[in-house]
Amino acid sequence: MELLHYLNTYFITKRDLLAQTQTTAQAFQALQENGLMPQCSYRIALNLQCESFFGEHKEDQTLEYYAKGYAAWLGNISTLSDKSDAYALFSQRYKNTLEQLTHAGHISLSTQLKDGLDTHIEQEWHHFINGTYGLCTQSGLPEDIAAKELAIVEINQLTEQGELAPQQLKQLKKAVNLLDAVSALFAPHERQRSSRHRLVDEVRRKYQLSKY
Repeated sequence: MELLHYLNTYFITKRDLLAQTQTTAQAFQALQENGLMPQCSYRIALNLQCESFFGEHKEDQTLEYYAKGYAAWLGNISTLSDKSDAYALFSQRYKNTLEQLTHAGHISLSTQLKDGLDTHIEQEWHHFINGTYGLCTQSGLPEDIAAKELAIVEINQLTEQGELAPQQLKQLKKAVNLLDAVSALFAPHERQRSSRHRLVDEVRRKYQLSKY
C-alpha cells in the first residue's frame, strides 16, 4: 500500500521509537499523559488475513507512527521534571530559530511573530503535543515548526501584493525554498489539500520559481 510505504519511509513506529531510545512503554505513556511527549501523527488499524500451507490466519493490529525527530526530543526531555520545563525548552528553541532566520534575511511583518509571539508559541505547543507537527514537518521538532510558520507568513505577505518586483520574487523564492525544506511530503491522500501543495507547488507554478 502506498500509504504504508510512505509511513514506513518517513516515520518511525512506536515500537521502533521505544527500542531506539531504550524507553519503556510505561515511561513513554507517562510522558504523553503528562504533556511532555507528542502524541502519534498517524494511527493505522490493520485487519490482516493470511493464507498459507498451514491454513488461514487473521490478526488485528494497530500501529502508531511518529516523526523521526521525536527520538531526539525524547532524549532532550528525559531529565526534565514537568511540562513547564518541556514547554520552556520548546519555546526557546522556537525563538532561537526565528532569530536565526531573521538574521538570514527572512522577513515577517506579522504581529503574531513579534508582539504576539509568546501567545503564538503557546498555540504552537498544543499542536506539537497533539502530534500535528509530526505530520506536517520533516522532523516534528521546534526548529522545523518555527521555520514552517515563518515561511508561510512570508509567502502569504508577498503573494497578497499582486505583481511582484524582482527583489520581491527573490524573497518569495527564498521563503518557498525554506518551506519546501522543512515541510513533510504528506501522505498520498493528503497532498492535494496540504499547505505544501498550496504554498510550495502552486506558488512555484504561478510565479515560475525554480528550486535553486
